[in-house]
Amino acid sequence: MIELRELSLEDDIEIYNMLQEIGPGENGFFNDGYKYPFDSFGKYLLENYNASKGIGLKIGHVPQTTFWLIIDGQPIGIAKLRSYLNTALRESGGHIGYSIRPSERNKGYGKMLLKEVLSKAKNAGIKEALITCNEDNLGSRNIIEANSGKLEEIKEGHCKYWIKLSE
Repeated sequence: MIELRELSLEDDIEIYNMLQEIGPGENGFFNDGYKYPFDSFGKYLLENYNASKGIGLKIGHVPQTTFWLIIDGQPIGIAKLRSYLNTALRESGGHIGYSIRPSERNKGYGKMLLKEVLSKAKNAGIKEALITCNEDNLGSRNIIEANSGKLEEIKEGHCKYWIKLSE
């Protein structure tokens, strides 16, 4: 069973363990959940819940909603959907960032996760989603292209892909 679940203040040790396995992030994806000890995990959840509502945003940040990819009851990946782009996100970051826990990579879950988040983006009124990745990150490039991503440019080692969500 595949589920894309929005972050909840009730998320538990299973989500926390996934974030620890993902680590601090790589290839342009940042995992803030990694830096919290479990007894402070509620603070991470609250900060990200508030970010989805546009509350208490850091300077230069935009509202973003965090989602978990859950397969057969187990957390497999994380995605962040940004409501709109600012100047910085147009260069790096885009509308969507995602990561699959290392023990579950190369199983097709990245393609699934991006497909599900693109559906959420379309439902949120985003007509064309920007996704960026490092030029040498062939895994992400393949995932984006499998989800109809069209390469706009490669600049300073970063790829910019656009995915049309509505005609």
